Amino acid sequence: MSNENAPPAVPPSEDAVVPSPATDKPVELDANRKGLQAYLAPGASDWAPLNEHAHIVLKGAPPSDPARIVSNRTALSDMLAAALQVPNLGFLAGSGTSLGAPGGPSMWDLWTRSMCTAGSGDLTEAAARVMDVVHYKETTNPNIEHFLSQCDAYLAFNKDATVEEFVSEVKAVILDACSAFLRAPTADISAYRQLLQKLARRRVRDPRLKVFTTNYDMCFETAASDLGMMAIDGFSYTRRRRFDGKHFSYDIVRREAEGHEFAEGVFQLLKLHGSVSWSREEKDIYEDTAPMPANACLIYPAKGKYQQAFLQPHLELLSRYLEFLRQPNSCLIVAGFGFNDDHLSEPIFSAIQSNPSLKLILCDFQCITHLHNRGHHGSSDYWGRFHDLAKRGLDIHFISGSFSDLVSHIPHLRTASPAEQLANAVRRLGGHNA
Repeated sequence: MSNENAPPAVPPSEDAVVPSPATDKPVELDANRKGLQAYLAPGASDWAPLNEHAHIVLKGAPPSDPARIVSNRTALSDMLAAALQVPNLGFLAGSGTSLGAPGGPSMWDLWTRSMCTAGSGDLTEAAARVMDVVHYKETTNPNIEHFLSQCDAYLAFNKDATVEEFVSEVKAVILDACSAFLRAPTADISAYRQLLQKLARRRVRDPRLKVFTTNYDMCFETAASDLGMMAIDGFSYTRRRRFDGKHFSYDIVRREAEGHEFAEGVFQLLKLHGSVSWSREEKDIYEDTAPMPANACLIYPAKGKYQQAFLQPHLELLSRYLEFLRQPNSCLIVAGFGFNDDHLSEPIFSAIQSNPSLKLILCDFQCITHLHNRGHHGSSDYWGRFHDLAKRGLDIHFISGSFSDLVSHIPHLRTASPAEQLANAVRRLGGHNA
């Protein structure tokens, strides 16, 4: 049940003492809670620390019994292992997965590179002028994609060469920023490789893993290539690859003398907002290693996105995303996604209430803070809404930590022996003390 009369959240500071969303007890909500590794199970009232540092911050003291931490980590690992056995498995990656070790740009990075003078947060004259023309007034928490969406809406009704030229320059910055970081020697996409390696061990007779991402970058494609895995991404298998949604219905099999079986290491990749490797030519979308800003196939997740989503390939990709959420026996793991994108967030919120067999696992670097803020201080109100459903017992799990932390907690799947299966069943039933 939501607490509509609760006082507004206090901005985080080192001295601030605010109520915890899980316990309503005064605890510090400071910078230490960013990236804190903890797990909140459905219906639980307290976060379960996953290491000693998290225990100190959340409980105010080191654990008196180290076995408690081990137990918390085991519970999380068991939950994730069970999730990976669900027939229909999906993974939604937001921009947060590309931050940190990969070195990808944040939304703020893209804003400053596109709109501000080098080395400062001050708008360029050109940026300020275009913002005024298109009536983009957000200055407290500006977003480059929201701004571009506003520009597109303005250009739909106005012929303005100045705005068109500026938008083209900004697109060029985005294309470069979302591509160049992977060429840097410091780029580390090992978490992507480990994720695909672990999820690829699922039974091949199950539906293929579906990876949805809002990112324009090529992290998943690069990781799959490094591993020799194949991504079914909606493009044809011809010399010049063209997008056609029918290719998501195709699969890869290995033919043997006695028949055929599905090949291992194959997954579906659905880039919901386009890619730095896509270009549009009239009504067709082609794979392109270096698209120009004028024909780059990108969609900006802002207020005008509904109108843009009726264009291909976004209509096809969004339709398959919505179809997945309606499938029985499904699990969606979400990482690095802030739920600021209504056309992707609202379907998840609706599905978890209408699809009784849907399991939802939400991981974010600032997950604890998001649940506390409940729509304030830059956190989407969807966090609080999901938390309310979890407190009612719906199958929603929260994990606080980075994308790399999440991947480290996902177990390597292997076939358990009959004795191990029996032991696991007894432990789940609480019979480990028998």
